Amino acid sequence: MRMAATEYARFLDVLRSLSPQEWSLPTCNTGWDVRDLAGHVTGMTHMSASLREQASQNRAANKRTSGLYIDALTAEQVKRTAHLDAIGLIERFATIGPKAARGRKRVPAFVRRRPMPEQFVINGTEPEAWSFGYLVDVILTRDTWMHRSDIADVTGRPMTLTPDHDGVLVADIAAEWAQRHGQPCTLTLTGPARGTWTWGTGGPSYELDAVEFARILSGRGAGEGPLTTQVPF
Repeated sequence: MRMAATEYARFLDVLRSLSPQEWSLPTCNTGWDVRDLAGHVTGMTHMSASLREQASQNRAANKRTSGLYIDALTAEQVKRTAHLDAIGLIERFATIGPKAARGRKRVPAFVRRRPMPEQFVINGTEPEAWSFGYLVDVILTRDTWMHRSDIADVTGRPMTLTPDHDGVLVADIAAEWAQRHGQPCTLTLTGPARGTWTWGTGGPSYELDAVEFARILSGRGAGEGPLTTQVPF
């Protein structure tokens, strides 16, 4: 939750730094410009900050007639924040970010252990079940971080990265990636979120930028061998 609070603060800094023109830049998220992306992150953060908002968004997403739950949910989040101008969106995020970090921290252990009602398809395999703890403790922070990188990608601005925050987050991504592909290899990541890990013996070696690595695993770039194995964000 310390990382969640830091990530929300950094995302807020990014929103505050955007010029009027940058809000309308198209992102790699199909159909979303920077404004839509920020609306999704704000909506997801609001969902984490308020049980009432969580129930309301879930009801709306569950009314879908087709498609995936997560697509319906994120579309609902963009819709709910569409009336806010840039200043209003920034003010909303500044208010709910700290509340979301506190709210996620308060989720009790017995809830964290429960499986989510929805299942998720990763790497084209059979749907997998996630615990609420995986969502609350891991995915919600990864999602905000990845969208922060999306904004950096389209604006050309450097992404704020530090070993004690981004390095820890990327190390967790690397560990899950290794567990998912299960092949021997050595991974060397460069940049402020750098790290080197070896799994097994006799495998190939990969060296690339840490953010590029994470974006490849999210489906935002092309990889080969074990780098084709995706990790949820």
